[in-house]
Amino acid sequence: MSGRDVARRAVLGGVLGAIASAAARPLPASARSDGPPPFGSARHQFTILRPARLVPPIQLTRLDGSAVSFASFRGKVVLVNFWATWCPACRIELPVLERLQESVGRKNLEIVAISLDRGGRAVVAPFLRQLNIRKLQIYLDPDSRVARNDTNEQSIAPFQLYGMPISYIVGPAGGIEGYMTGEADWSSDEAGQLLNYYLHAGAASG
Repeated sequence: MSGRDVARRAVLGGVLGAIASAAARPLPASARSDGPPPFGSARHQFTILRPARLVPPIQLTRLDGSAVSFASFRGKVVLVNFWATWCPACRIELPVLERLQESVGRKNLEIVAISLDRGGRAVVAPFLRQLNIRKLQIYLDPDSRVARNDTNEQSIAPFQLYGMPISYIVGPAGGIEGYMTGEADWSSDEAGQLLNYYLHAGAASG
């Protein structure tokens, strides 16, 4: 399947997913006065998911081929970003995530950037060198075990692709708190306030 085909399915999945996820009561962050601060771009807003569904202890594959369990991130806020080399907006967002990684001084924040490219490392590694991405933790999901589009009803992947790129925030207890479609400035003050909300919420509950 080509990148264009996957992109079309992701867009279609986004339309269907928007309808399906409405049943799960997604709310813009600004709609909850007692919830996280609003964060968005010119086209999209961070959307809260209630109830927060737990991420199972799935295995993630790093760029170097080693594996890590998602369960190892428990106790941290995890920013999970799904991207691909054929996605123009991802080319804009990845350097932003790289800057965030460089500036992160909080040990309880983990940034997980997962490539959906079918070609795996052979395609991803030269692309990262071209963008000078060096510090960001890169993972591979060529078989859609971690993320799925809504047209694949047989998949048990825990994350849904409502668009590309898409970023999820997973709380310290392992629950998927919400998502943001499209490229976003995760190094901005507004993004920092959103991440801090979940960091502090996790500290308070712990």
